[in-house]
Amino acid sequence: MMKNKMLVLSAAAGLIALSACNNTPREQAADNIEANAENVADSYDAAASNAVTPAAEDALENKAEAVREEGKAKAEDMRKHDPDTNLHNGM
Repeated sequence: MMKNKMLVLSAAAGLIALSACNNTPREQAADNIEANAENVADSYDAAASNAVTPAAEDALENKAEAVREEGKAKAEDMRKHDPDTNLHNGM
């Protein structure tokens, strides 16, 4: 019984590892851009929940949304434009 569980868990871990390998370096970079933007935005959201005034809370929430949107735009640009052509992403 325990062997079967270990086999299933090992197979699942292997599949997850293989699926991660299918990402191109550019896709991984785009994913990292989005993840970083999300982390920064989450920090702004946390600060907004502790804001002293409603105006400060609104400003921080707006900043969080702007960071998310910018991260999405940069990641999309990374995915769509070939870095060798020096189009939008400037790489």
